Amino acid sequence: MLAYFRCISWLAFFMTLPLSQAAMAQGVSADTILIGQSAALSGPAEQLGKEMKAGAEAYFDVVNKSGGVNGRKIKLVSVDDGYEPDKAAANTKKLIDETRVLALFGYVGTPTSNAALPIFTAAKVPFVGAFTGAQSLREPFNRYIFNVRASYFDETEQIVGHLVQQGITKIAVFYQNDAYGKAGLAGVERAMKKRMLTIAATGTVERNTTDVSEAVAKLAKSGTSAVVMISAYKSCAAFIRAMKLAGGFQQFWNVSFVGSKALASELGDEGIGVQISQVVPFPWSDVNPIVRDYQKHIGGADKYSFTSLEGYIAAKVMVEGLRRAGKNPTRESLVDGLSSIGKTDLGGFAVTYTPTNHNGSNYVDLTIVSRAGTFKH
Repeated sequence: MLAYFRCISWLAFFMTLPLSQAAMAQGVSADTILIGQSAALSGPAEQLGKEMKAGAEAYFDVVNKSGGVNGRKIKLVSVDDGYEPDKAAANTKKLIDETRVLALFGYVGTPTSNAALPIFTAAKVPFVGAFTGAQSLREPFNRYIFNVRASYFDETEQIVGHLVQQGITKIAVFYQNDAYGKAGLAGVERAMKKRMLTIAATGTVERNTTDVSEAVAKLAKSGTSAVVMISAYKSCAAFIRAMKLAGGFQQFWNVSFVGSKALASELGDEGIGVQISQVVPFPWSDVNPIVRDYQKHIGGADKYSFTSLEGYIAAKVMVEGLRRAGKNPTRESLVDGLSSIGKTDLGGFAVTYTPTNHNGSNYVDLTIVSRAGTFKH
């Protein structure tokens, strides 16, 4: 009988704790929620990671200054992977097993996200707002993945559709020789096939390099009228400069992952006329409430960029999910919270999530680089 009462007493004690051991193990303490990010914070793609992180932190800071979510401040733990899959995989394991984050957020890139995919899926950790439009994070459906941005299929459909409307059907593709580049290539192939066309020529570059000589030799004299580029800003800038020197006079198109502001900065005046698809509203406009909020909190006009705005929007989605996850959120309740968002206007940018569809947006805009590294749309 005494043993029975001791058991009841211990049970009562643990029931009075403010958080369960399980919740504590999942990145939630009495005053903090830990969110993990692996991104390129160094190397040839570093501006993508730095801008994504800056945008997310700008929104998290707004929320934290107003008391956080249910009294808890959000802490983004960002670690560098240099845009390399092996490092991203190691970072993911550490964030889950050692840092014990509640969720993963704002990963940058297809190969790095793909490397993390089996790890966070097995651990049942939510993966929110990755900076990639790859189908591998959309098909098959994964309960733990929540995409905010449009897909590369959406972007390349808009680009190819626009070119064909102009009467341009001889289209080449310059792509990064990895999962990201091949995802974009597949999108162009899909859009061309829809119009009973085929890609006229292709050229490749290795990830985190700028050796574009073979691609330029192949594409400069290909007779194509436009090149769709699926790579990061340094390699795309090197390709565009070399193509112009070689006498290639094609239209140059990029998908959003290129890093628009970084690409324009790399190219200078040579970037005028380069075109880029975007998956968020125009950061220099004051039309949308969410853009006005972003402009107010990002830290000055010199920090405006499409990538940091995407980070800001993705952070807002994360916070909305946390608010719906309950007073003491767990990984599963966060998944349920995000899945319950339905169709929501975040301030001129709408997202839709249901229990069976975690692809928030298919918004695509087309922009062009103008003088002094500015953009028009």
